[in-house]
Amino acid sequence: MTVEQGQSPETWLARALGSHDAETHGVVPGIHPATTFLRGGDLTYPGLVYARPANPTFATPEALLSKLEGAAESLLFGSGMAAATAVFQALQPGDHVVAPKVMYWALRRWLKQFCAHWGLGLDLVDMTDSDAIAAAVRPGRTRIVWVETPANPTWDITDLAAAADIAHRAGARLVVDNTVPTPLLTRPIEHGADIVMHAATKYLNGHSDVLMGTLSVATPDAFWQRIRGVRGDLGGIPGPFEAWLLLRGMRTLALRVDKACANAQAVAEHFHGHPRSAGILYPGLPDHPGHGIAARQMRGGFGGMLSLRVAGGEAAAVRAAARLQLWTRATSLGGVESLVEHRASVEGPDSPCPPDLLRLSCGIESAADLIADLEQALAP
Repeated sequence: MTVEQGQSPETWLARALGSHDAETHGVVPGIHPATTFLRGGDLTYPGLVYARPANPTFATPEALLSKLEGAAESLLFGSGMAAATAVFQALQPGDHVVAPKVMYWALRRWLKQFCAHWGLGLDLVDMTDSDAIAAAVRPGRTRIVWVETPANPTWDITDLAAAADIAHRAGARLVVDNTVPTPLLTRPIEHGADIVMHAATKYLNGHSDVLMGTLSVATPDAFWQRIRGVRGDLGGIPGPFEAWLLLRGMRTLALRVDKACANAQAVAEHFHGHPRSAGILYPGLPDHPGHGIAARQMRGGFGGMLSLRVAGGEAAAVRAAARLQLWTRATSLGGVESLVEHRASVEGPDSPCPPDLLRLSCGIESAADLIADLEQALAP
C-alpha cells in the first residue's frame, strides 16, 4: 500500500487507488475506446490483442474492486446476469448446484432453464438453514453453492462461514452475490467465499445509468480461467465508456451506502409495529430472524434495502405504491433515488414473495421526506 492509496476503503474509493491519466496527468483516469492494438515488427503483441478479452479502461475499476473485496482478481461483465451466468457456464454437464429459494428472481428463473438444458443438477434450498444446505450438497458432484445475503426481496440472512464450510467439505465453491451489502458492509472472502459477484448496475455504480456486472476471486485457479474464457469467448463485456462511468460512480460509494443504510434503518424503525404495516423485513431490526448473524458478518450498517408488508393484503399494497409521490415506481435498486416495487406482480406466479410486500430501495434523500411519503400513501 502506498501513502497515495491510503489505508481505508473510503480513501481507496475517493481516490480510485490514486489513479490518474498517465499521458496528460489529469486527475481522472482516461477512457480507451480502441478495439484492436498494434503488433510489434516481429508480429508479437507487446500488450493487448483485442478488446473482447480485455480493455485498458477495465484495469482500474477491477483493481479497485479487488482491493475492496480482498480478492486476487476481478473481472467486469456487461451486466450482472452476464457475470452470474458465466459462473454456471464454466461448469460441466453432470455437475450439481445448490442455490437459494429466495434470490434475484431472473437468475433463479434462468438457473432452472439452464440447468435442465445443460445437464446440471439443481437444488433450491432455504439458505437460512445450514442443515438444509448440508442436506442438499452432494459430495464430489456439487460444484457451486450460490448464496445471496441479504436475499432479495425478503432480506433473509445466510451464515457465510457455515455455508463456506459446508461447500468446501463437499468439494464445492461458495459463490456469493454481494450486490446489496457491497464490500463496505460485507466482505464474503473473509468468511470463506471463493467468488464474489455484483450486479454493478446497482450500488457500485449507484446512478442508474450503467449496466454492468463483476466477479472477484479469492484464488485464480483453473475454474476462474474457465470463467475468464467464457467472458472473452462469448463477449459478455462492457464498453470502455461504461467501465469509466462505473469507476466514477464507485468514487462516491462510501457516502451513498452510508446514507442509504441510515435511511433504511430510519424507515424500518418508523414502520416497525405501525398500524398499517403487516411486517417490516430488515436485518437491522433486532427481532429480524437473521439479525444476530447479520450483525456478525456485516459492518457499518445493514444495507439500504428493506421490504414493507402492507396491512390489508395485495390490494392495499398496490394502492399504496400507486399513491407514492417521492418514491419512484421502478425496477432496480441501489441508485441515489429511492425506488419501490410490488415484487409479486413483477416476478409472476412462481414468486416466493408475499403479495402484500413492497420492496423499498432507499436512496440518499431526506429520511423524513421518505417516511412522510410512505405515511400519506398508506393512509386510509
